[in-house]
Amino acid sequence: MPEFVSPGVGVFSTWDYVVFAALFVVSSGIGIFFAVKERKKASSREFLVGGKQMSCVPVALSLTASFMSAVTVLGAPSEVYRFGGAFVLFGFSYSMVVLFTAELFVPVFYRSGITSTYEYLELRFNKTVRIAATLIYIMQTIVYTGVVVYAPALALNQVTGFNLWGSIFATGIVCTFYCTLGGLKAVVWTDAFQMVVMVLGFLTVLIQGTIVNGGLTSAWEKAEAGSRLLVFDFDPDPLRRHTFWTITVGGTFTWLGIYGVNQSTIQRCISCKSEKHAKLALYFNLIGLWVILGCAVFSGLLMFAYYRNCDPWTAGFVSAPDQLMPYFVMDILGSFPGLPGLFVACAFSGTLSTVAASINALATVTYEDLVKNCFKNLSNRLGTWISKGLCIVFGVACTSMAVAASQMGGVVQAALSIHGMCGGPMLGLFSLGILFPWTNWKGAAGGLVMGIAMSFWVGIGGFVYPAGPDKAFPLPLSTNSCLPLNITDIISTLAPTPAPERPALADTWYCMSYLYYSAVGWIATVIAGLLITSLTGPNRGEDVNPVLIRPVCNLLCFWSEKYKKMCWCGVQHDADCMEFNDNGAFSMKPETSTNKEPQNGLNKDPENNIPGYNPEEKSYSNAGLSKDTHF
Repeated sequence: MPEFVSPGVGVFSTWDYVVFAALFVVSSGIGIFFAVKERKKASSREFLVGGKQMSCVPVALSLTASFMSAVTVLGAPSEVYRFGGAFVLFGFSYSMVVLFTAELFVPVFYRSGITSTYEYLELRFNKTVRIAATLIYIMQTIVYTGVVVYAPALALNQVTGFNLWGSIFATGIVCTFYCTLGGLKAVVWTDAFQMVVMVLGFLTVLIQGTIVNGGLTSAWEKAEAGSRLLVFDFDPDPLRRHTFWTITVGGTFTWLGIYGVNQSTIQRCISCKSEKHAKLALYFNLIGLWVILGCAVFSGLLMFAYYRNCDPWTAGFVSAPDQLMPYFVMDILGSFPGLPGLFVACAFSGTLSTVAASINALATVTYEDLVKNCFKNLSNRLGTWISKGLCIVFGVACTSMAVAASQMGGVVQAALSIHGMCGGPMLGLFSLGILFPWTNWKGAAGGLVMGIAMSFWVGIGGFVYPAGPDKAFPLPLSTNSCLPLNITDIISTLAPTPAPERPALADTWYCMSYLYYSAVGWIATVIAGLLITSLTGPNRGEDVNPVLIRPVCNLLCFWSEKYKKMCWCGVQHDADCMEFNDNGAFSMKPETSTNKEPQNGLNKDPENNIPGYNPEEKSYSNAGLSKDTHF
C-alpha cells in the first residue's frame, strides 16, 4: 500500500485550553450553586429526584444531552462519511421511541409513585425480579460509562494532542463533584448548559465547513456525486448493516430499550412536577434529538465533500474512523484560536452529561433497590449522606472502568454493544409487566434470562465473527489527490494469508445487523415469559393493581365497552380506588362514591382515580404522591 505525506493539522493552543476549561468550571459552579441553594432540604428524595418538582424545559435539554454522548458527536459524522446519509433515518426511530415512552411507559411509572424504575418490578412481580434487573443495570451502566469516557478521550488525544489521562480524570472528578454536591437538580441544569455548548460546537464546524467547501450547494453536489445522499434502501435482509428497515425497526427497539425503561430517562421524567410536564419534556427532547442528529449528519456530509479526493483514514493520517471528526475540526479550525477548544468542549459536553446521568441513576437504583431494602427506617439526613456517598463510589467506579478500557483493545467495541444487548431484554421484561397482566414472576424471571442469553449470543458472535463488506456496504473513498511519500511505491510480495475458518452461523445468525440485537432480546424475553407463565399458571387479572398495567386495548376497542373490558383480562381498570397493603399486595378500598364510570386515566373522569390528579392541567402531579415508596 502506498504511503502519503501528511498535510499536518494544528494542535491545541492556550485559548483552546481556556475555552475547554471554562466548560468544567461552569459545570462545577452549577453543582456548588445547588449545593448551597438546597442545603436545608435534607431528604434523599430531594437529592435523587429533585423533590419531583422539575419543569419540562430543563428536563428536555437534560434528556437530549444525556443520550447524545461524545460517541454520537464523534461517531455519527464518521458513520455518514463512510456509509452515507441513511443515518438520518434515526430521526424516525427517535420519534417512535419518544411516542412509546411518553404514552406507554411514563404514565405507568409516574402514577405508581416510584423513584427507581426497578421498584415497579417488585410491585408487579416480586423482589427477586427487581434485584436481578437492578444488578444487570448496574453492571452494564458502569461498563458503558467507562467506555463513553475513554473512547472520545483517546480519539481527541491522538488527533489534537489533548492529554488523555488528564481529560479522563478531569471528567470523572468534575462529574462526581457536581453530582455529589447538587444531586439531580445540578445534573439537569448542567446538562442543559452542556446541550447549548454541544449546539454551539456543531455550529462552528457547520459554518466553517460550508465555507471551505465553497457553499452549501457545492458541498451538496459533492456529497451527491459520492453517493452519500442515498438514504432509502428498502432491502428487507436483516443481515444488512443499515437499511430503511434495520434503522427504523431495529433502531426503534434499540433506543426504546435505552429510553423507555432506562433509569436515567425515567428518573428525569418522574422528577417533573406533573405527568403533563413529563410528557412535554419528552416531546421537547425529541426536537433536541432531531437538531443534534441533523448537525451530526450534515457535518459528515461536509467532511466527505472536503476529503472526497484524499481520505485521511485510507491515507493513514488517522488510525481509526472515530478520529476523522476531530481531525477535520483541527484541519479547518486550527487557525482560529479557541474554536477547536469549543468543539472539544462540545464533545466532552456529551461525555459529561452521559457520565453525570449514569452516576446519578446508579446512586438512585442502588439506594432505592438495595440499601433501603437492607436498612429500614433510615432518616432523611442519613439517606441523603448515603446517596452522596454512592455518587462518589460510582464516580470512582466509572472512572476506573475508563482506565480499564484502555487495556481492553478490541473489547471496547464489544463493551459499546452491551447497552443494546441488555436494553432489549429489559424492554421485554417491562413489556411483560405493563402489557400482559397475566404474566407471573416466574415467566418474568425466565424471560429475562432467555432474552439476555439470546441477545448476548448474537452480539458476542457478531463481535468475534464480524460481517464482511458485502453486508456493511461501506462507500468508496479516494486518495487520488493525496501527495505520495515516494514517487515509486515499494511493492512488497507477501505470501497470501489464508482466510480463517468461520462456523456455519458466522454468515447468517452472527451477521445480523447490530440494530436488531435489542429486538432479538425483546422477542426472546416476551415469548419465553409468556410460555413459562402459561406452564406455571398465569396471574388472575383481579389480583393485579390497575395502576401497573397500561390498557392499550382501550385504543383498539374504543368502539365497544364490552370488548374493551374483555381485553382487560380481569384487571379492574374501572375500579373507583386502589391501594397497596403493608406487604405490597393490591386490594380495593371500600366504595365511597356511586360513580361507576371507568377511571383508569384513559377516559372521562380520571380525577376520581389516583391521588394527585390535577383537574386544571388534566394531568397527574406529584403533590398527591408524597410518599417515598409503596413499601
